Amino acid sequence: MAETIEEELARFFKQEKYRDMISRAVVSGRKTVPVDFGDLLIFNREFAEKVQAEPLTYLPLLDNAAYKQLELEYPEYASLIRSFKAAVRGLPDPIPIRKIRSEHLRKLIAVDGIVVRASAVRPLLERAAFRCRYCGNLYMVEGSKQPPRCRNPRCIEKKPSFELVEEESVFSDFQTLGVQEKPEDLPPGQLPRIIDVRVKGDFVDVAAPGDRVTVTGILMLSAEQGDAGQPRKVFLDTVSIEPRGKELESLLITPEEEKLFREMAADPQNYQRLIESVAPSIEGLEHIKEAVLLLLFGGRSKVFPDGVRVRGDVHVLLVGDPGTAKSTLLLYAAQIAPRGVYTSGRGSTAAGLTAAVVRDAGGGLVLEAGASVLADMGVCVIDEIDKMRPEDRVAMHEVMAQQTVSIAKGGIVATLNARCSILAAANPELGRYDVYRPFNENVNLPITLLSRFDLIFVLRDEPSPEADKKVSSHIVSLHVEGGVKKEPPIPPNILKKYIAYSKKIEPMLTQEAAEVLQQFYLNMRAVYEKTSTVSITARQLESLIRLAEARARACLRNVVTIDDAQVAVRLMKRSLSEVGIDVETGRPDIDVIMTGKPRSVREKLSLVLDVIRELQEQHGYADDEALKKELLEQGLTKAEIDRILNRMITEGRIYTPKPGAYRLA
Repeated sequence: MAETIEEELARFFKQEKYRDMISRAVVSGRKTVPVDFGDLLIFNREFAEKVQAEPLTYLPLLDNAAYKQLELEYPEYASLIRSFKAAVRGLPDPIPIRKIRSEHLRKLIAVDGIVVRASAVRPLLERAAFRCRYCGNLYMVEGSKQPPRCRNPRCIEKKPSFELVEEESVFSDFQTLGVQEKPEDLPPGQLPRIIDVRVKGDFVDVAAPGDRVTVTGILMLSAEQGDAGQPRKVFLDTVSIEPRGKELESLLITPEEEKLFREMAADPQNYQRLIESVAPSIEGLEHIKEAVLLLLFGGRSKVFPDGVRVRGDVHVLLVGDPGTAKSTLLLYAAQIAPRGVYTSGRGSTAAGLTAAVVRDAGGGLVLEAGASVLADMGVCVIDEIDKMRPEDRVAMHEVMAQQTVSIAKGGIVATLNARCSILAAANPELGRYDVYRPFNENVNLPITLLSRFDLIFVLRDEPSPEADKKVSSHIVSLHVEGGVKKEPPIPPNILKKYIAYSKKIEPMLTQEAAEVLQQFYLNMRAVYEKTSTVSITARQLESLIRLAEARARACLRNVVTIDDAQVAVRLMKRSLSEVGIDVETGRPDIDVIMTGKPRSVREKLSLVLDVIRELQEQHGYADDEALKKELLEQGLTKAEIDRILNRMITEGRIYTPKPGAYRLA
């Protein structure tokens, strides 16, 4: 005699794997047991296909079989929870959110995406107990619809009147999520689509904004009242939800590829080939390509025993004249990073970069993740960062230093992870970079933001016959028919997987490498000891360690060698020489970045203030003639004196009580 489908499913849950899973569910107090769709296909292909095509009919059979097995093994727990469901997961082909159509209605489907918002958890009425107000009869109904009338003969004539008995009703936890397409799956120039996901029971609060998830569920129509002929909204009724974590699961690396990567890393020329593979369509800029490469690999993030977390991500800023290929480099980095988000400063707000609090359909407040949260464990690329409004730019401070996004709005207080590298580009304030002005006057960015970048590079467009010929030949060959197209030594798809694979390596700093970095740090401090300026801060020492770790990771090494440390020192020296040159003395001066004014200018400002203070104490004010005479004797030129006085009046440090007189404000 052929066994019924119920008997067959009972046999499915008697397998050792599922008995073990049921016992684990009981121990952790869950009301669901995960069921792999692949196991169901092997067990009974016909039934598995029916579950996918008609889940509303066939999923309850599976739930029932799971509950019966639970009753057999754990009768007390079964009587306590009354319902036990099979959470089917692992459907073979997830459907892209933008490909969901009406043919998928009432079918079991899986979608991949990023959670961009999550509502508060609320109780949902699953089985309602209604009591008749006239005779007191109790009715149990599925859902929340009250019975049409009371069955008691005495109440038939009367108008139906029921009250909900909350203590007899069954509630379950309920939450709505907004799941958006992943940035890497988005067709160019398209707005990302979002689908509403309704989550119940065990799967509530499994995913937070910014998490990547695979949701398996039944596509349903929302029961909004309105004209029957009007288009209706759809939502996904969750059967199971799996957070994909932050690991780069989308890039499945085969053992053959792992072997290939190890062979690549063993080649001494591999590091040079990696650099040449970064944006091969751009000629030159080797040091910047190397910095972008190290940013993609990143250092090792550490958590100290006292709970302090130190970031491992490298931040790089490119400042340069128009037409120096900044945007091309940025776009390339966003594409080649295993997880990259590209945004432009002009079209970005603080909420868009970090997180926003918005009102959902139910009237509650929900969190929506912004670019830096979506780029968690990846790279956030910001072009034209200088065009952002200052109040929006402030939001980047916390992301760059603490790598979190804190929100306290409308009663929502939350901290989201934003563990990403920032690669940013800015144009000089006056259109072109002026080498005769200090760096901070060239760039419209606050010092607080500049000091958080590990490396800052200036791209200057200077005419040079040799370089111009090289670049023009390269550009022409890219466009001309039959021209020589420069193929990267490592194809982009291999490089992307190589970067993802390298993230598993946690390079440790050796004593020898640490000494090289420390010595360079101490030398830079010592250069300015005599002139009492702070040349370099502890932030730069941490930057050096991160860069050295990134170099070790690029070579797939578990230890940071002296060679790695020297590469970090070389890049840091290049960055400091481009940015921190004191215009007036020609000596490197990191104080330009750290305090916003070169050392010599600060000394002259304080000298002028001191002289004004002395004259003011003697005569009540500083006379113009006496002040200039004294300052000329101190070694300042007439032009410098005029410039400094005008600047101090503009800044509001001094004022003129009468013509030809100055007083401190």
